[in-house]
Amino acid sequence: MKRCVIVGGADINNYEYIRSRLCEDDFIVFCDSGLKHLGALQVTPGLIVGDFDSHDNPHLDVETIILPCEKDDTDTVFAVKEALKRGFDDFLLIGVVGARLDHTLGNVSILLMLDKAGKKGKIVDDYSEMEIVSSEQAYVDDSYAYFSLLNITGTAKGITIKNAKYPLDNAEITCEYQYGISNEVLIGHTAMIKINEGRLLLVKVFV
Repeated sequence: MKRCVIVGGADINNYEYIRSRLCEDDFIVFCDSGLKHLGALQVTPGLIVGDFDSHDNPHLDVETIILPCEKDDTDTVFAVKEALKRGFDDFLLIGVVGARLDHTLGNVSILLMLDKAGKKGKIVDDYSEMEIVSSEQAYVDDSYAYFSLLNITGTAKGITIKNAKYPLDNAEITCEYQYGISNEVLIGHTAMIKINEGRLLLVKVFV
């Protein structure tokens, strides 16, 4: 099945890079002010959702779901839930990390929601790529400048990191002590990350 790309309203500065991460057959969902990226991304939306409190409804010949302004879900969360209903199981979120820390943290939590549902999810911004590491091993190649492991759910145990400047063996990272920041892959190698219990946010930084 096609991948679903969710476009939020956070700033995007490196459109060339973000476009390089898109595929021709992606199903693109624009969320309200994410429509400001429509021209620069050079893509055709498959769905538009929003309450249009931060961007005018463009009234395009595209399926559009108009949401109430007062609701529990943000426009982005609604878009992900709608895509899940339509059977998508692979997600890329762009334009969802920016100046609004509350929205950024809320959007990062979408990765947890997708992981819990057994779906694949990534966030890509101008500087990094984010995903959840849980039951399956994760890998980071040496094309990335740094990678960080952050605990955003509770306690993660049995953490192993190999082929990195700062390896770990059966370690534990808690929310109160985030020491897994700015690790580096050994040149010519691919770092391997494994977790026995819990979940971690993997942030791969490429600049």
